[in-house]
Amino acid sequence: MIPVFIMRNFTLHLGLWALVLSALTSAERCRAQSEEVAMLTTAEGIPAALPDAPSFVLQQEGAIQSSGEREAQETEDERKARLHAQAQKELEGQVQQRIMTVVPNFNTVISGRAVPLSKGQKTVLALHSTFDPFNGVGAFVLAGFSEIAGTHRGYGWGAEGYFKRVGANAADIVDGTMLAGAVYPILLHQDPRFFRKGSGTIRTRVRHALLGAFICRGDNGKRQPNYSNVLGNFSAGLISNVYYPSDETGIGLSLVNSSVVTLEGALGNLALEFSPDVSRWWRERRHPKVP
Repeated sequence: MIPVFIMRNFTLHLGLWALVLSALTSAERCRAQSEEVAMLTTAEGIPAALPDAPSFVLQQEGAIQSSGEREAQETEDERKARLHAQAQKELEGQVQQRIMTVVPNFNTVISGRAVPLSKGQKTVLALHSTFDPFNGVGAFVLAGFSEIAGTHRGYGWGAEGYFKRVGANAADIVDGTMLAGAVYPILLHQDPRFFRKGSGTIRTRVRHALLGAFICRGDNGKRQPNYSNVLGNFSAGLISNVYYPSDETGIGLSLVNSSVVTLEGALGNLALEFSPDVSRWWRERRHPKVP
């Protein structure tokens, strides 16, 4: 009976977002067919810099020149197919990223430069985060801490209360990840990823990381308010009223909890910004260069 509660809660939320994303990506599937044909006739190369997205500018002058020559002969469908292929290649690398080989780091562009994702690619990225084993284990661990700390008293205690907490944690992960990572980014044409700065003073990098929860990059390459993240967190908070104990529900409390989640995300960006530096420092310390 207890496992059924978890599966029913998790399946309900996953099914809901599957229907939403299916509607949002129906046009994407049709367009993908034409893109596949265009890709067969297009020479593979480095993605061109979008005119309004200087972050996509290539570093090698020779590559820029040859790419520019190809662009002059490209049709619009060929250009979209080329960028889609490059985004797919980058996405395949990003879903392998982890901090300390354990914590998923899928939503970070470590180099700070990346081609915009398609609707389908945003969905794939969100699904990778949702179903990652780390999040599944986290739902059980957090449920244990919750029962020890005495939170969510409305769920009761013992095995039943514990698994109800697990189900609520799993639902939070599904709702928050799919809304902020796929649904809203698709609707608002925003990139759900954190673009690491990677250089500059510590002060500027800290500011960049903290603002990442409130400022994002649009699909057009321009910086804009991160409506996707903020709305995703608040929407997930409102949905949680359905399955949290009655004494922990209400719009006011949901807004407070969602604000806390948003601020926690801003602090989490600090780890995303500086973790590669920490990892490099640790490797150099363990394996110092011989003079």
